[in-house]
Amino acid sequence: MKIEIVVYNIESALKAQEGQADRIELCDNPGEGGTTPSYGVIESVRQHVSLDVFVMIRPRGGDFHYSSYEFHCMKRDIDQCQRLSVDGVVFGILNPDGTLDKKRCKELIDRARPLKVTCHRAFDMTRDPFEALEDCIEVGFDRILTAGQQATASKGADLIGQLIQKANGRIAIMPGSGVNENTVQEIVRKSGAKEIHFSATTFRESAMQYRNPNIAGMGSDEGAEFKLRTVDPQRVKNMRQLAELAKQNELD
Repeated sequence: MKIEIVVYNIESALKAQEGQADRIELCDNPGEGGTTPSYGVIESVRQHVSLDVFVMIRPRGGDFHYSSYEFHCMKRDIDQCQRLSVDGVVFGILNPDGTLDKKRCKELIDRARPLKVTCHRAFDMTRDPFEALEDCIEVGFDRILTAGQQATASKGADLIGQLIQKANGRIAIMPGSGVNENTVQEIVRKSGAKEIHFSATTFRESAMQYRNPNIAGMGSDEGAEFKLRTVDPQRVKNMRQLAELAKQNELD
């Protein structure tokens, strides 16, 4: 069972490694579903983490139909990722009609090689998952991250299983979104997945001793300034055990 942890900062990447993950998806901006992190963060993670590092290539939040300016940014970000010696990149581009933008996806895939390439949950916003599956295979994606066109992978597990069967080894299908200790075994049993994607999120208190009582967080009154997102290594280990147990039971 391959374990991929989505991380949003350097500390989380180190904690994912401590938890013995196989791969990380490195992003910024969790509130927008992940965007491209800074080059400095990518470089630091690459220098201090030995497991596979896949970088999100997404110039903004929102939909997955991009302007020519945004597409240029994606190409330049991929170039920088190659220079920083990461292992893979993650992206997806759609046409307005809900189909995969095969032309531009293929251009980015060809540009990214020899890096591995994952199609992210833009896949879940396509009009027909089986059409999108064949399009992803045609243009050369190595993997699809999907919640089965639902908000969470547990709700989409049946479709994920159908996609895995239809793919028949031509492309990896990885469930993600809402994968946790309470859902992972059901998802693995229903889908037959061999890879899972989750966050293993925990939060820690800021080390700041002085705290301005008038400001809880930049642009927020929820206390976010003093609540730092990280990864719980033990959750990573526990999730692997649960997923592998479910996979073994499926085989028995």
